[in-house]
Amino acid sequence: MASKICFFTIKPREQEVRTRAHGANERVYTANAARGAAPVAHRQAHSYQKTPRFRVLELTLSLWMLLEIENLLRLQEADKAIRRLQDEIAELPKRVAAIEHKLADTKAQLEKAQAAVKADETTRRKHETTIADLRGKISKYRDQSLDVKTNEQYKALLHEIQFAEKEIAATEDNILELMVNADARDKEVKAAQVELKAEAAEIEKEKIEARQRTAEDEKQLAEWRDKRDQMRAGVNEDLLRHYERVSKFRGSGISEVLDHKCMGCQVMLRPQTYNDVRTGQQTVVCDSCQRILYFNPAHEMQALEPEHKRSRRHHPKIDAAQAWYYRQEFADAGEVFLCLNNAAGQATRRVFDMHTGRLVGDILIREGDFRHAFPEDITGAIRLNGSWTEREMETWGTEMPMTALDSLHVDLEAAQYEMRTRTSSKAEKPAAVPTEQAAS
Repeated sequence: MASKICFFTIKPREQEVRTRAHGANERVYTANAARGAAPVAHRQAHSYQKTPRFRVLELTLSLWMLLEIENLLRLQEADKAIRRLQDEIAELPKRVAAIEHKLADTKAQLEKAQAAVKADETTRRKHETTIADLRGKISKYRDQSLDVKTNEQYKALLHEIQFAEKEIAATEDNILELMVNADARDKEVKAAQVELKAEAAEIEKEKIEARQRTAEDEKQLAEWRDKRDQMRAGVNEDLLRHYERVSKFRGSGISEVLDHKCMGCQVMLRPQTYNDVRTGQQTVVCDSCQRILYFNPAHEMQALEPEHKRSRRHHPKIDAAQAWYYRQEFADAGEVFLCLNNAAGQATRRVFDMHTGRLVGDILIREGDFRHAFPEDITGAIRLNGSWTEREMETWGTEMPMTALDSLHVDLEAAQYEMRTRTSSKAEKPAAVPTEQAAS
């Protein structure tokens, strides 16, 4: 069950009787202001008269607790604003650092392009020096050819001259290639210079904006922290301690309940837990995320789907091996869900408390089909949709899981709505519960 801390959902009381109906049964609550209102018994509804002293004390306590929860909600709003400002203040330097990193990359590209231009110039000068040396050799070989006395010597000099001329031609081709690349290198350098200039101006602008925004955020942060300190003073110490502990790990410490769910973690609540939150008899925390739960009736009314838009309910098969039923009265247990199963010529019966899902009594086994074995349980009960294997139910132990319990509650509500709609579409007669009869 969900943990209880203190009151938190308060609704004005205009009647002397404090009851909550569930079919034919109702829960009756006391108004003990010192201990908090709590269920007295699960029994037939009857009036509980309160003295004026109790009513004044209860109203005073209710107003005080309502103010405390409002302060807690404002405190959560302040915490969110503080976290947002802190994140923004921490994010601004990161943005500037990212731009500076991009600027450094642009500088590196510019330096690389400039280094490439210088390397090409150095290579070109080397090629020009090589050509000059080769031309000097050719001139020397020609002068020597005038003094040779044999054909072999003359042919050797001509061969050297031809080789040097080929070297000159190849080197000149390399120089031409460098000259072509030089144009592309110049364009890269100019583009990098333009980009560097633009990014330098941008980063300077970002730095100025970051400094201004940081100063503004720090001012707002100081204001929110002052507000937060004031709000903390309006919340009970134990409640505040629980809120801050959960908020530290979850990001928020209080969550609204809407459509049977905790909106913080989106986990469905047990019907009993949901009822506790709605009635506001004590502070309830979510079993899943430990957030403090509160209920806003206005939001629930907005979330409710108009009845005429409800989809048609699926009806269980008559000859199914397993059948689930709802009974308003079952021995001393009150409202229950019954699970009847047929297997190997025998019928088994499980009884679960409607509100808690706990197993009531032992599993009963009888010979034959469940319609013949348990006719007294079926007669007058509402047939529900439900299908869980014996192996699954064995893993439940003494309490069915919340998902199964919620599923039965939703189908029961749909069955009762279907009954009301069918009745109102005919003559204006009292609504009769759709029931089944045992096999004769």
